[in-house]
Amino acid sequence: MLELLSGKLAAGIKNIVPEHPASYAVLKFAIAVVLNVVFIISLTLLVSLITNRTGEAIQILISFALLRQVSGGAHLKSGIACVLFTTTLFTLLSFVSVSPALVLLMNVISLLVVLWLAPIGIERQTRIPRKHWPKLKIIAAALVVVNMIIGSPVIAAGFIAQSVSLIAARKEVNTQ
Repeated sequence: MLELLSGKLAAGIKNIVPEHPASYAVLKFAIAVVLNVVFIISLTLLVSLITNRTGEAIQILISFALLRQVSGGAHLKSGIACVLFTTTLFTLLSFVSVSPALVLLMNVISLLVVLWLAPIGIERQTRIPRKHWPKLKIIAAALVVVNMIIGSPVIAAGFIAQSVSLIAARKEVNTQ
């Protein structure tokens, strides 16, 4: 669905502005990325309104996205799979309610994984030169440390989920 929609939009842009320097493939990819994000945010917020967990969903959307941008992670094979999986995951995570001790434990585990693996799987998604990647690791670690101070259970759950994505990305890298 996302592939079809992004393809139609890219073709429409190329028809209207054929001299645009971006190729059809580049436009299609960029549009697919934007649609992916828009659908994840929209569906997660829609479900959160129904479940009355909007505040928690917003926390997860923001914190997960920030950590993902600087740490990388695994990717699903299709855009629609990503939208459905991520929306379901974020909805489930919005219900996490655990003790402060467990929040701290989740943050410590996330911090260790981030320090071990981040950034991983970002080669084709960033223009940040590899020499600056250690700074991304520091930023990722700082995000987790901030939640050690805040102590949000849903942010800790989102960070654990993102940490699992880093481990999955490591397995992808090792099998290639």
